[in-house]
Amino acid sequence: MLKRFFLLCSGVDNNIVNSCSNGEQNKYAGIGATVFFTAVMAFIASSYALFTVFDNVYTAIPFGIVWGFLIFNLDRFIVSTIKKRESFLDEFIQATPRIALAIVIAIVISKPLEIKIFEKEIATVLLKEKNAMALANKKEVANYFQSDLDKNKAQIDSLKSDISKKEKEVNDLYSVYITEAEGTKGTMKLGKGPVYKEKREKHDASLIELSELKNKNQAKIADLETKAKTLQSDLDKKVSETEPIIDGFDGLMARINALNKLPWLPSFFIMLLFFAIETSPIIAKLLSPKGEYDFKLEDAELAVKNVLAQNKHQSELQRKTDAEIYDKVYADIRDDKELFNYKKKGAIELLKLQADGFVEKQKKSM
Repeated sequence: MLKRFFLLCSGVDNNIVNSCSNGEQNKYAGIGATVFFTAVMAFIASSYALFTVFDNVYTAIPFGIVWGFLIFNLDRFIVSTIKKRESFLDEFIQATPRIALAIVIAIVISKPLEIKIFEKEIATVLLKEKNAMALANKKEVANYFQSDLDKNKAQIDSLKSDISKKEKEVNDLYSVYITEAEGTKGTMKLGKGPVYKEKREKHDASLIELSELKNKNQAKIADLETKAKTLQSDLDKKVSETEPIIDGFDGLMARINALNKLPWLPSFFIMLLFFAIETSPIIAKLLSPKGEYDFKLEDAELAVKNVLAQNKHQSELQRKTDAEIYDKVYADIRDDKELFNYKKKGAIELLKLQADGFVEKQKKSM
């Protein structure tokens, strides 16, 4: 039962192969087994690749089955259409397009499995890329809000600077009237005279102005600080909104790019392995000598060609014979006086009708 299934996979003619020896059947059963297991590997690889895309096993498996059947059909077609010839060069030229197709299939099959085999290494590369993207994203978002933050900070600093200047002014006036009272500066008279009183009043007025300036600027500073917190909150929100996008940067294309950043030699040998698996049925047919199945298949094809050639020759003879017969028939008819007079009479009647019709048209146009 299993042997029959593998023979079916090899694409051979059942009627011919069943009449061959057991050894010939085993050869083609081995080729069919290679075709079947290549399709199984294609199913596994494509299912995993689609699982990385959809993240759903119930979606990946049906697509994987379709892809596996597609690869099975292609391989079966490739193997069944390669025929043994007298020259190896002719066979190789015949197989060249199929080998090229096998290379493409091998690459398509091997890539998803390479991704699975080097999953940990790829995860490390993706982690580094995600971290770099996160830092770059924070920097970009910060640059977007930086001008507003800088402007807000400059306004707060300016208001605080005005308060500091006024405080310095008040402190200086305080020092002036104190030193005037002590007699160390100003009029150099000890005591609280008219000059002291004037300087004290000036200090007190400036102190009131300082209090008013503080109240006004503190209100503005509070508003600006609230605005700064809002800007910072918007910045943090923008960063948090983009984090899921960066965290989700692990799709099929990202994994393939990460795989390409790893050392190429292990990946290359895995691809060679699948290339060897994919081309093994073709290579086996190219290297194997003509067997019993090939001779019987050639004989069956030759019989069909002979029948077609005979049919074509007979059809050509029949066409020529019919043409000659009809030539003689029409030659005899041409010499028949009765038929000539009958056709002449009909032609004369037709010419009369045409002449009468022409005259009527001329009359109507006048």
